[in-house]
Formats: sequence, structure tokens, C-alpha cells
Amino acid sequence: MEMKAPRGTMDILPPESERWRRVAERGTALFRAYGYREIILPIMEYTEVFARGIGQGTDIVQKEMFTFADKSGRSLTLRPEATAGVARAFVQHHLDKAGLPVKLYYQGPMFRHERPQAGRYRQFRQLGVELIGSPHPSADAEVIMVCNEFFSMLGIETDLVINSVGDGDCRPAYIDALKEYLAVNKASLCKDCRRRAVENPLRVLDCKVESCARVIAGAPGLEAFLCEVCRQHYHEVAELLQAASIPFRRDDRLVRGLDYYTRTVYEFQDPQAGAQNALAAGGRYDKLVEELGGKPMPATGFSIGMERVMLAGPRLEESEDAGVYVVAIGEAARGRAFLAANRLRSAGIRADLDHMQRSPKAQMREADRGGFACSVIVGEDEMAGGYYTLRDMREGGQERVEESGLVETVRQRLELRQAAPGKRGMGEDGR
Repeated sequence: MEMKAPRGTMDILPPESERWRRVAERGTALFRAYGYREIILPIMEYTEVFARGIGQGTDIVQKEMFTFADKSGRSLTLRPEATAGVARAFVQHHLDKAGLPVKLYYQGPMFRHERPQAGRYRQFRQLGVELIGSPHPSADAEVIMVCNEFFSMLGIETDLVINSVGDGDCRPAYIDALKEYLAVNKASLCKDCRRRAVENPLRVLDCKVESCARVIAGAPGLEAFLCEVCRQHYHEVAELLQAASIPFRRDDRLVRGLDYYTRTVYEFQDPQAGAQNALAAGGRYDKLVEELGGKPMPATGFSIGMERVMLAGPRLEESEDAGVYVVAIGEAARGRAFLAANRLRSAGIRADLDHMQRSPKAQMREADRGGFACSVIVGEDEMAGGYYTLRDMREGGQERVEESGLVETVRQRLELRQAAPGKRGMGEDGR
């Protein structure tokens, strides 16, 4: 049997993995700048965390979760999303005792048993933030602003789409009206939506099947059913976004696919993509913490789908892959080259060396292929004289560096290289 990654998963290999890392690091640095701190969650939870939090009537819970029993018979599920786990951790560890709001960010893999397609995998990666403790529109506006800035700094064009799904006071009337409308149009719905129309009619509004989309286009909108409190909350969020010069449009039928949302919901959509166009999504979930055993606690947040972000082509500045490659000329020099590389690494400098017994010229080719800015050469002359030869891999120039000054000289040369990056080149003589 051919050994390969399971269906719906993928290996992210160098150099693409470097781009993923840089995107994630830029995102988490942005989150920290806004005062969010990292929470590291388990990749599995007891199944009831998601069943109660996300909703029994959602497609995620009914069809998409990877669920199994542990040896004691307790049902566990690989996390299909992170917000329910964050809320569980908030309750379990009484995070509100340190003061509100609690501002957290997370990153890592999620798991859903879906049909694999471009940008959608069974194991996928998300970045996200949660702001727990504030009921105010400014909290919604802040997390939307964070997400908007993430895409802006990556040069990714997005359309921000917002709606309000109301709350427990006004949404039931809308659900009744939607049920009545869907019952009249039942024959035009797909098989899944016929079930959803009875069990959880809001989920019909998420369907991407063409026949259902035509029905949804004529469905009643949420705005007409909002109570005055929810209506005012939406308008205040909208005013804050306008004041921050963040463009958006309202979609009266945007609901998102999770039952825990209340009031504000939104998506950052890729205008160049097809039906699966959401790069990030989020909203307010004022009942989730209480549903998982905590006291009433308003909250809001979003998650970013890394696979779709990478498909959208984030703009990353070309960075000089600075570092040094230590070249050993002759077997006697390999021990000293090993120690020199270790010394440079201990000083925080990227350094590598040959482990394949290559010739000096082949080692220089490795240095060039690996993107190293400089090479440190150790040969008979260097060992006898107590110095190293430092070569610029772009210009080919060389200089003698005394043993005591190796780290400082290399650091200075790398700083100069980063200040004036350019095309690198290798020496032709192997020295």
C-alpha cells in the first residue's frame, strides 16, 4: 500500500512552510499589539462541549465532527473550531477573576469531515481572537478592526459583509416567518435543507446549492424583525466602523453556521473566489459561556482560515535569508567547523555546515542553495593561523577574521547585508 497523507490533509513543505510561518507570526504580532494574549487549547474536547456550544442542529455537529470514545467510554471530539474550547477554558479556570474583558488569541489545527476542495480540508488551520466580557458595540468593532488590519497588512483584498442575527427576544419571530416561507418553497430545496427547514431553519441561509440560493434570495430578511436594542447595537457597530474608515456592506441574510451567535455576525470574503469565499468570519456569542456552565458573559471574536488566506496570495516582503554556512576544507578542519557553527548558533546567528562529507566546492554550492549570506571557511591555513576566512556569498569578497572576533564580525556583516539586500552569488573556486 502506498503510504501517503490521509484524504483531506496536506503536508506543507519548505519553502512554502516558511510563508505560512511568516503569515502566522505577523498575525499573532498584530493580536498582541491589540492586547490579546495566547491561549493554547487541547485539540480534542469532550463531545458535549461542541454539541452544547455549537448546536445539535448544525451540520458541524450532525455530520462533520471526528468523534470517538476513549477507553472509559467517554465521547471525545477533535475540535472542529476553537471558540467553544476557549469558552470552556474560560469557565473551567475562572478567567474572569483576573478582570474583564479577557482578550485571547489562538492558532492551530481544526478538524471537520467535509468533502475536500480548494481551501477546504479535513484538517485545517485557524488563527483567531476572542474578547470576553464586554457587551458593548466597541468590542465588536475592535475585533473587526483587528481582522481588517490583518488582511490589509498582507495586501489581500476583501469584502467585509455584516449583519445582525438578533437575540432571544427578537429572533424567534424571524424564525417563525422563515419557517413559513421555507415550507411554501420546500420543493425547491435540497434534501439537507428540507431537513434544516424543520429542525434549524437559519442553517438553510448558509446553503450554497444553486436551487437553495434562489429560494434564499427571496427569503425574509432579519432586519425587519430586530428589536430596538439589537437594532441600536448594530447601528453603533456600523458607526464605529465608518469612523475608522473600514468599508462594509450589510447582507440581511448572513447568519453564519453556528448556533451560538447573537447580534453581530460578519465575514471577510475574497471577491475573486467562488461560493467558498469566506477568508475569516466571526461574531458575537453572548450565551455560549453560560451554555457551558458559566455565568452570563457577553463575548465576541473571529477566526481566520489559513488555507484560504494562503490561496489568496498574501504579499510578503522579500526577506534576506541571512545566516552563515561553515565550510570545512579537509577532514582535519571538520571538528573546528563544527565548533564554530555551534558558537555562532549560541549567539543567535543562523548557521549550518556539511554533514555529507562534501567537497569544498560542493559545500559552497550548498551555502548558496540554502540562501546563506556568508560562508565561514576553515582550512589548513586558518587552523594554523588561528583565524577564519569570511566570504560574502553575493559579492564573493573575502576577509580574515580572528578567532575572538568571529561572532561580532559575522553579526556586523549580516546586518549590513540585510540593510542592502541584493542578488547573491557564489565563488567559483570553491574557496
